[in-house]
Amino acid sequence: MPKQPLALTLDLIARVHSVPVPDDAAALQVMTDEELVPGLEQIIASRGRGSGGLWVFAYGSLMWRPEFVFSERRIGTVRGFHRRFCLLQRRFRGTPERPGFVLALDRGGLCRGVAFRLAGTDLRETLMPVWRREMRGRGYVARWLPVATEAGPVSALTFLVNRASDRYSGRLTDAEIAKKIAAACGHIGPSAEYLLRTVEACETLGIHDRHLWSLQALVAEHLRACPPGCQSTSQRGGYRLA
Repeated sequence: MPKQPLALTLDLIARVHSVPVPDDAAALQVMTDEELVPGLEQIIASRGRGSGGLWVFAYGSLMWRPEFVFSERRIGTVRGFHRRFCLLQRRFRGTPERPGFVLALDRGGLCRGVAFRLAGTDLRETLMPVWRREMRGRGYVARWLPVATEAGPVSALTFLVNRASDRYSGRLTDAEIAKKIAAACGHIGPSAEYLLRTVEACETLGIHDRHLWSLQALVAEHLRACPPGCQSTSQRGGYRLA
């Protein structure tokens, strides 16, 4: 049977979120490289010997925008954690008034994603780009987790949600999450675009995630309900959907 087309599209998103949003550095103060180094050293020290290469497990934007050099890519499964929009984004793809969401791994279930084998011999130099990207906002904690792949298991650096962070939303319903995603936009783009890119990447890889599929349909409904010109900007650049 042919694949069902996505309800959410870039045209639909652009129709609602057409006004650029200025950056607000005060909305989320990110860690400097100096502040990130101790945590990076700890995770490197905790890595077991004979790990069969340096791997990172991707389940969100790292799947479609890895921003690191890799020598191998495998579809893999992590057990004990599931992919969920549970990390609030008050900057980048949202504002304090209208926060969006990004994905994290939360407890329970399983997650299919991509295990990337990073290219490079210096662990610190190789890991710093992805460490900076994922850890500077204090929304994640890092673990080495086993990833099952068809070519055998690998131990991969994996970013789990930091439940102690004020960005952790807890377990909201898909309807609650979709409403926030539809309304949110930051200086790098709408939260809905992040969702769309991720669900497209999963579908291309043969990974069907019911949470993502439900959300894209719900977000599309919210955006379709907003006629052209209905958006208005808040004082800090967020968007209001009718």
